[in-house]
Amino acid sequence: MTDATAARPTGVETELRQTHPLPKFSLSDASPATLRTPLLVAGVYSDGTLTAAAQTLDAASRGRLSAVLKRGDLEPGVGSTLLLYDVPGASAQRVLLVNLGAPRDFHEHSFFKALYGAGKALGRIRADEGSIALVDVEVSGRPLAWRIMHAARILADAGYRFDAPKQAKDDGTQRSRGARSLTLLLSSKATPGLETAMRRGAAVAAGMALTRDLGNLPGNVCNPEYLAETARALGRTYGFEVEILEREDMAKLGMFSALSVGRASDHPCKFIVVKHEGGGGRAPIVLIGKGVTFDTGGVSLKPGDDLDMMKYDMCGAAGVLGAMDIVGRLELPLDVVGIVGAVENMPGGNATRPGDVVRSMSGQTIEILNTDAEGRLVLCDALTYAERFEPECVIDIATLTGACVIALGTQTSGLYANDESLGEELFQCGMDTGDRAWRMPLWDEYQEQLRSNFADMSNLGGRPAGSVTAACFLARFAGNYPWAHLDIAGTASVGGDAKGATGRPVPLISEFLLRRADRSPARS
Repeated sequence: MTDATAARPTGVETELRQTHPLPKFSLSDASPATLRTPLLVAGVYSDGTLTAAAQTLDAASRGRLSAVLKRGDLEPGVGSTLLLYDVPGASAQRVLLVNLGAPRDFHEHSFFKALYGAGKALGRIRADEGSIALVDVEVSGRPLAWRIMHAARILADAGYRFDAPKQAKDDGTQRSRGARSLTLLLSSKATPGLETAMRRGAAVAAGMALTRDLGNLPGNVCNPEYLAETARALGRTYGFEVEILEREDMAKLGMFSALSVGRASDHPCKFIVVKHEGGGGRAPIVLIGKGVTFDTGGVSLKPGDDLDMMKYDMCGAAGVLGAMDIVGRLELPLDVVGIVGAVENMPGGNATRPGDVVRSMSGQTIEILNTDAEGRLVLCDALTYAERFEPECVIDIATLTGACVIALGTQTSGLYANDESLGEELFQCGMDTGDRAWRMPLWDEYQEQLRSNFADMSNLGGRPAGSVTAACFLARFAGNYPWAHLDIAGTASVGGDAKGATGRPVPLISEFLLRRADRSPARS
């Protein structure tokens, strides 16, 4: 840190910590009726139909569950829950019923919602252990391993709670909520393949938790140096090679586009490179994350409303570090490189001005029409840097444009690709995990909007098709390899009472990496 930074203590400079740890998972073929557990979760349908596990409990209790459902005590809607105490004939101390919706409408997204509802309820209940009888519920076209993996991921993620840097409570009330271990109940013995699926789901949840932690930390804590130290910590934990390029290193490489964004900040720019060598026998997959740790807009200052949400402008970087955490936990047989361009976009006497022209690492010059279109200025140099790895493919992840939020809302990420196969693979990974992305056009006709009279291009294409022209800008720097761009501006965080980072698109990216790992020569 600079002297100026050190002179402004905040009182919350804190080590990254998760006050409430994620649960540990196991598999069991114990009977739901005879299992001694503090809490048992079972699914029921909105029309009163019982799943196999619920039927077992209902028979043991002489129709108690059926009677409760007939009275309408369980709220309608997929994922709603009802907690029952001392169910006759059941060995469980409490039974949590989860609404699965109508049987004819039950599909994978109903399954996800039911798991999330159960996970949220588990996070509110005081029980150290819980048993979940949901993975044996049939989902059309989805095998048991798929259901186990996503159950572990969603149950853990739904119970995520970010308390740092809140003051610790002495009474232990908050710490006692949420299960520390969860058992997924099966109707048959667990196999090594099912154990692997469970471990994968838990690892994805852990990567999402890191991503959410980084996003949720305030900008006065999670600055470029903090992201660099997080990368170093991952390196120490998993044996990654970690390189941190400082401003001087970036200047020597010609990264004047990225450097222009952070010129007015007391926090120096950092260019972070994390390498995992998994012996996959193929060229590396490169993940690039936008790491604008706070975005004021620079001289093109943003409006004051919801400006606090601009701490989430580094969620692309957080997602890359979360994905690398998953790669390390699972020791994937892939070569993966994670790149983060970490900067803070501030106004000041040294700030970049609208109308300035900068040279990128590629040699192409850029007229900066708006300093709030800054993420692409960081990413373009990262895309050029990625060429040195001769990658199999490159995927960049960025909270890039408000225009993507207008186009797709907060449910779906924007997906662009210069390679049809890569784009379709990522699209399918999103559909299979519920972390969906929608294919967007990357046509040459949009490039005209980036024309500049004074440089090779401008950094702004105007209001029409703003997300598309931003992606077209990036495409100019990604012509030497298969490349995809994920615009997560609408999906990386939520506002209002539930304000916080979501951990997306880590499920999508992890699914992509797992599929590539399963096809790796090192697996055979």
